[in-house]
Amino acid sequence: MKQHSFKFIFVRKLIGARRFDPRNHTCRDADGNGSHTASIAEGASVPGVSYYGLAPGTVIGGSPTSRIAMYKACCGGGCYSSAMDVAIHDDVDIMSLSLGSIPIYTVNIWTDPIAVGAFHAVEHGIMVVCAAGNGGPLPSSVVNFAPWITTVGASTIDRQVFAQ
Repeated sequence: MKQHSFKFIFVRKLIGARRFDPRNHTCRDADGNGSHTASIAEGASVPGVSYYGLAPGTVIGGSPTSRIAMYKACCGGGCYSSAMDVAIHDDVDIMSLSLGSIPIYTVNIWTDPIAVGAFHAVEHGIMVVCAAGNGGPLPSSVVNFAPWITTVGASTIDRQVFAQ
């Protein structure tokens, strides 16, 4: 296996971490999705970055001076609601849920646990941002569409990346 050397800079941005699945004994990100979305939200400025030589430049998160409290809740069994309740109690400013699953509960926003938890968060003055989903391609495959949630998605028509 080829070894890689990476330079990591710890900037004390993670101020708290909690887990909500008794079967999982760590708050660590197992697949990189939480770390990736956190870096988009608050990543520090990193110069000289490219995607395999394409689009070189400096990357920076949307709010690089912010701090993060992570709530590991992607484990099913209703732990989303518990994590959202604790985040509300912890008085977070923004709740970002990168949950883009197949629409299961989204037939009714009044029974969807994400929509209900987001409603309670908004009642406490917390902005809630969620992924639009990983399904598709129909409008009905969008999740997290309650009017009190800021839903974010992306699309493309040809998935081409142009190179020089």
